[in-house]
Amino acid sequence: MTMCGVFAAMAAGAFASDGESSKIAWAPGEGVTFGETPVVSTEFSLGFDSRYMTYGVIDGKDPIIVPGASITFFDWVYFGVEAIYDVTRGNGKRGGYGNRAGKYTTLDAMVGVAHDFDLGESLGALSVDFSYMYEYLPRYEDEVGDTQYLNLELSLGDLWLEPTLAVERDLMADDGTYVYFELGHTFEVAEDLTLRPAVGQGFGNSLRTRGYFSELEKVEGFDHGGVMDTTLRVDLEYAVNEWLTLGAYAAYHDYLFDGNMREAAAAYNGQWGGDHDRTWNVVGGLSATVSF
Repeated sequence: MTMCGVFAAMAAGAFASDGESSKIAWAPGEGVTFGETPVVSTEFSLGFDSRYMTYGVIDGKDPIIVPGASITFFDWVYFGVEAIYDVTRGNGKRGGYGNRAGKYTTLDAMVGVAHDFDLGESLGALSVDFSYMYEYLPRYEDEVGDTQYLNLELSLGDLWLEPTLAVERDLMADDGTYVYFELGHTFEVAEDLTLRPAVGQGFGNSLRTRGYFSELEKVEGFDHGGVMDTTLRVDLEYAVNEWLTLGAYAAYHDYLFDGNMREAAAAYNGQWGGDHDRTWNVVGGLSATVSF
């Protein structure tokens, strides 16, 4: 079925008359609904990270700002955009793409299908999110660093231990695959205030790790897939009202279980200076999300 066909089918279901009175309504945090059926909703976010981390290693030692926006139709199909902005000139100078302080360093455009499926009282809702993303990198010295991804995320948020499985497949840069599994639990600290500690583990195939580590001087020719980054993370969220949520997080990243991976991670981090020549990092951040 084409994308137009998907929209047509969902629209037909959403606006089918059942003999009962229905009306179009809008509410902050919920978007536009027709009766009890979601029609369209939008979300805008702004994040601040103390350091740019990917796969548990440093891709920028200085802070970044991450704005994003998305629009969702019928609680199924969404379109989104996200960018990463350098705060200082240090990331670009060390990262090899020049001084981009105050300018975007990546621009991601995505389209996806996301929905919650009821699995009954024992398991609750299964959240499924499948998306395609094109990542554009501004040209520097005529180098094209763009890539594309397919992403799949599955989660069971109604369980006491909330499992999440995320799979990322690179289609353009190195054809690598990265898998991340996380377990967490959300505690209600006070009204509208939640605390969620979580532990996660990443895995990469040889194409994924080779794409990141193979050109390092200390581990030249690295071709070794397996267990990658371990993450301990705590998220704090406060729902100010129906449409505004504020967040903060702290995270510890390390490569714990594989000697070869530890050596590669330390070498990768060490590119940002001798004091970063280690496997572990502690980072944090702030965020604000507005929903309409």
